[in-house]
Amino acid sequence: MPLELLTAVSSIDGRYRNVSVELAEYFSEFGLIRARLLVETEYLIALSEAKVGMRALSDDEKATLQKFSRISAEEAQVVKKIEKEGYEGIPATNHDIKAVEYFIKMKLVGTSLKDVSEWTHFALTSEDINSIAHGVTLRAAIQSVILPALEEVRGTLDASATEHASTPMLARTHGQSATPTTFGKEMRVFESRLVRQLKQLRGCSILVKFGGATGSYNAHIVAAPDVDWRAFAKKFVGTLNTGHTIALELNEVTTQIEPHDTYAELFDNMRRINVILTDFSQDMWRYISDGWVAQKPKEGEVGSSAMPHKVNPIDFENAEGNFGIANALFTHFSHKLPVSRLQRDLSDSTVERTFGTTFAHSLIGYRSLLKGLGKISVNTEAMLEALQAHPEVIAEAIQTVLRREDVEVPYEKLKELTRGKQVTLEDFAKFIDGLTVSEEVKTRLKALRPGNYLGLAAEIAKGN
Repeated sequence: MPLELLTAVSSIDGRYRNVSVELAEYFSEFGLIRARLLVETEYLIALSEAKVGMRALSDDEKATLQKFSRISAEEAQVVKKIEKEGYEGIPATNHDIKAVEYFIKMKLVGTSLKDVSEWTHFALTSEDINSIAHGVTLRAAIQSVILPALEEVRGTLDASATEHASTPMLARTHGQSATPTTFGKEMRVFESRLVRQLKQLRGCSILVKFGGATGSYNAHIVAAPDVDWRAFAKKFVGTLNTGHTIALELNEVTTQIEPHDTYAELFDNMRRINVILTDFSQDMWRYISDGWVAQKPKEGEVGSSAMPHKVNPIDFENAEGNFGIANALFTHFSHKLPVSRLQRDLSDSTVERTFGTTFAHSLIGYRSLLKGLGKISVNTEAMLEALQAHPEVIAEAIQTVLRREDVEVPYEKLKELTRGKQVTLEDFAKFIDGLTVSEEVKTRLKALRPGNYLGLAAEIAKGN
């Protein structure tokens, strides 16, 4: 069956293809081949400049090499043919990195670079290329797609926090009525949590390795003992950071593979972001359920095959579901990737090929949230009505003032008045009249209402 949107096994490449297609640029097989070619060709250029025995290259020759990493999908297919079938006299390698090497050598034939062909992949092992290539694709996807999407979510939360900084809302602790808040302040809570995680994500670094078969530069030293290979590797990795905020850094102490601890840090960071936004999705679901947030119905849509009236919070539910899938994989990555049998096994390679799946589910979640936030409105009247229906929330304020006035056991007195009972503002007024406090205090307590008992919520919501 040919692959198309309706026949794709994964919803990422089927139902949600248009939502996450930008990530194909980085996490597809094409994206990985392109990144590997980038590392191999930039390495050739670095060798030519380091006086390790390879001749110097002209600027035109360097430009020719750099073009190799800007391949088309058709050229990437040639690399795959070399790996799987063989191509124009090159036997099938059954090895993806060796196929990239042979592709480069094939491209050098007929050019002035033919004489440097055997410097391709000089003294390296596959993981030297893969480690940097995966770092390059991860970084590019995060900087180009993930961070902009998350910043759009953050910006929407920030705008809502500011707009509704003073919109009174009943708070709930343990599902019960609690000290009032504002809708804007609740939005600011999520926005500020997101800000902290985004700062960590933007400032993260990804460790890579470039030290040969088992990380000790063995072949390098035999072939060119006078070269400071560790300094060379560090400089080479540094040249790949120009114009990027997320840095690749050389891990100077590795086995055949880079131990992937910074992967775990990065994926745990992503997982925390998704947990925060899962929490947000569930709260929005509840606000919609309570009628405090209204959804704008879309012409022609249905919310139920049986109940015509329904406008379901499907975007927030969709986001929650996608975050759950993504986080299950992020958790697996963080647990699995730092563990390898002795110098290495290939299980990490299998896992690395699913990075795109995880980031795609995350991206689908972010865009579902944005879609949901784009079609809601805050029902300020319903919020105020719900708040006013719970005058018991001012009991906290009254007992706190009475503590300051040295009234005996004020908490217990308010507990007796309110706990498990339906109280009214009149009940509180009678209670206050019976207190042995000044008239000024009584007047102040009687002026308390759920709608004006908001503390600094508005200031916090505004970011003041």
